[in-house]
Formats: sequence, C-alpha cells, structure tokens
Amino acid sequence: MKNYTLLFAFVFSSVLFAQTDTEVAEQTVDKNEIEGHIYFLADDVLKGRATGSPELKIAASYLANTLRSYGVKPNPKTGDYYQQVELFRSFLNEEISLSLNGIPFPEVVAFDIGEIDSEENAIYLNYGLESDYKGKNITGKIIIVKAGTPEASELRPALRSRAQKRELAIKNGAKGLVEIGSFEESIWPRFKHAFEERVSLSKGKEEDLTLHLWVQTTATELDKIGDKPLKINIKSTGIQQETLKSQNVVGVLEGTDSKLKDEYIIYSAHYDHVGIGRPDAQGDSIYNGARDNAIGTTAVLSMAKNLAKYPTKRSALFILFTGEEMGLLGSQYYVQYPVLPLDQMIYCFNTDGGGYNNTSLATIAGLNRTTAKDKMINGAKTFGLKALDIDEVAPEEGLFDRSDNVSFAKVGIPAPTYSTGFDAFDDEINKYYHQAADEADSLDYDYLVRFYQGYILSGRSIANDPERPYWIKGDKYEPAANVLYGKVPEAPLKN
Repeated sequence: MKNYTLLFAFVFSSVLFAQTDTEVAEQTVDKNEIEGHIYFLADDVLKGRATGSPELKIAASYLANTLRSYGVKPNPKTGDYYQQVELFRSFLNEEISLSLNGIPFPEVVAFDIGEIDSEENAIYLNYGLESDYKGKNITGKIIIVKAGTPEASELRPALRSRAQKRELAIKNGAKGLVEIGSFEESIWPRFKHAFEERVSLSKGKEEDLTLHLWVQTTATELDKIGDKPLKINIKSTGIQQETLKSQNVVGVLEGTDSKLKDEYIIYSAHYDHVGIGRPDAQGDSIYNGARDNAIGTTAVLSMAKNLAKYPTKRSALFILFTGEEMGLLGSQYYVQYPVLPLDQMIYCFNTDGGGYNNTSLATIAGLNRTTAKDKMINGAKTFGLKALDIDEVAPEEGLFDRSDNVSFAKVGIPAPTYSTGFDAFDDEINKYYHQAADEADSLDYDYLVRFYQGYILSGRSIANDPERPYWIKGDKYEPAANVLYGKVPEAPLKN
C-alpha cells in the first residue's frame, strides 16, 4: 500500500509539473472571489480608503490576512505583513477668503499659505515664465499669473508647469504666487478635493513660498486680469499640519530555482483612494475607488494566490502601497527603506488605473520600454485581450511617471504598469475617475477575469524566463539600472 501511495504522489506531482503557465494562470482566478475582494475594498464602510484613515488600516488588515490565508510569508524585516510609514498631513481649518480688485474668487486651492489677513498690491506677470520676469522687480511681492502655458492651459498639462513656475517665483524673490485658470468644470472639483488636504513624507521647507495658490475662474474674468493694476485681499488661518501613521502591506514567496530564487519580481498596486469628498447629484460623498485601485489591489492578491499554489523559478515580493493618491508616497518610502536589497529586484510589475472604456484591451504604461514586452503581449492575447502601450493613447499625459512604478524606475528597476483597457480620456473614464460613482457594482467582472488571467500569465512568464528583463537600450531609466545592477554600458561606436 505504501508503494502505491508513493507512486500516486509521484504521478500527481508530475502532472502538476507538466501544467503550462497558461493552464496555471487560468485555474486560480475565480470570479466570485475577485468580486468579494473588490466589493469589500470599495464598500462604503471603508469611506474611500483615505491615506492615514482608520478605514485604510482596516483595508490593510484585510489584505494582510488574505496574503496569510494564501500561504504568503510576511515582511522579512518585521515578521508581520506591514511596513509602517510616517506621514505628515497638511490641511486648512477653514476656506480661504480671496478677492482681486474687490471681486471674490471662492474656488481656491492652497499649495502653501501661512496665517494672513492683508490687502496689498499684486503684480501681473502673464504666464509667469522666465521671459515674463525680465525687467521686473518683484522682490517681496505677490505675483498673479495665468496657470499653464500659452500652449497648454488645461488643468492636467498646466499641473506639469507648476513646479517650474514656483522655482522661478522663489528665484526672483516673490512673496507669493497665485495661478489663475479657467478649467474644465468636470475636472476642477476632483482636483480641488485632492488638494484640500495633502500628505507628504516630510514637513514643509522653510525656503518655500509663503503663499502659493491656484484659483478657478471664468474665461471672461481670466481675460480681464491683466487689464488694470491689481489689489489682492486675502485672509486665511493658514495650513495646519499633523503626523499620520500608515502602512504598506508586504509579503514574500520564495522561488523554486536554486539560482533564480535570489532574483525577485515585485507585484505591486496601491490600495488607498481619496476618501470622502463633495457629494454628487445623488448625495453620495464616498469616493469608493473600485477602479482606482481596488482592481489593481485585487490583481496583486490574484497573483499571490496563484504563485503560492504554483511557485515560479524567481521569488516574488508583493507590495500594496499607501499614499499613492497623495503623491506616490508609499512607493517612495519603500524605495528609501526596502525590506530586501533593491539590486535583487529585477522587475516591478505594477498595476493601477483610473478606469476602462474598451474591454478588448489591457493598456500598459511602459509596454514598449522593457525587454519583457512580448511576455505581456502574449499574456493578454492568450485570454482574448490586446496589449496596448499607454503612450499610443495619451503620450502627452506622461502616465508612465504618474503611478508607483516610477518610484522603482527612478532607481533603475524595470517597472511597467498594467492597467485595464482604455483608448481615450473620454466621458466613460471621467464618469468614474475620482468620482463617487466608482462603485463595485459598476464593473464588468467577466472582463476582469480575463484581465487578471492575462496579468498572471505575463508575470509568470517573466518570473520563469531564464533571461532577465531589462530596459530597452536608450531608455531614460537605463543609466540608473546600470548603476543599480553594476552593468557596464557598451562603449559608443566610433566613426
């Protein structure tokens, strides 16, 4: 009888070994289970999973215990499934009162403001670009500028010029900077909500501007700003600050190959969202974040379940980040304080997204930027999806650098972001992105089953490939990779 038992065990293990990655990827994704994860994470009881909130800690506990139930091992540095992250929350106790030449502007976002109650002259500097400062003495004065640039005054692209304008204002000795724009009504409330309170990894810098505001107005009022001398009236109790405690969720699984197990694939997503905000037309004020990013969080859980049951040759590190919505804070913190050496992390397979409008696609930020491109294309294709590089959809948005993957890319780790399918920033995306309507019952779960299967197969293919993935030659993050991994770049060809 003992011999028969041994024979059965041998045959059973041989069958498992013979299974292809495709079969293995298909087997562990259960529609009911993924619905359960997403419905819990996007439930009203979690109040939108704001960074540092008690509700986000509940979500973290759920994720940690799910990893534990799958057999994933805890954070090797702490013995539990958490990495504690100390953050600083900045917020206003009351609305800012601001007017220009007696005209009130109630829609204000404060990046910096101290306690102030003053009336003083302000200087208009067009768009506040370097050429606008020539011949002007603005030392100790408040300057008023149009947000963005003449070529890009919409809200999203205007945000990219904000840091440069701030630096110019500081360099030229300005006391304060007020950027005024006429932004899309559908986007401004989400933007304002995101910045009404901010969280960072450090306290504010003393050399920063004492006043930096963004103001929403009408196109008519915006055109009038430069027509006459400006007098600004402003009153505020200033930005307050407090310390917050939050956490990344971390787990590991060892690979099966005696050599390749020393190399890790990171599977990551952020699990925070934006909390409670302005009520919609139905009175719903909880921004549940089913798409952003309960979908991505569930992708990591699905990968963990699969790899715990069917390990790959390389090891796996699972990280679920806090604070992404506040500026990629959890991933930035992790890169500063990794639980395992960064040079053992050969790939970061992040997943994140604001929504989908095309269920025939998997849209990937960085698809064409690493040598693992074919693995992702084939993984998606196997389950009926076409892999599309996000830069083919919206190159002007710079989306590769706007999720947690970029924290790893900056130190050299090849790091794409695998997202649900979209082919345009249209009404279907804006209907849900950072909106109260982003509820679990609005998702297409049949599509998500195929999306997760493609994600898992892509990850398994990379983790089992004898050849290490790397940046495509010439990528802007390749030099950082050469430093991290100790690679000597090829000498340039001589003429």
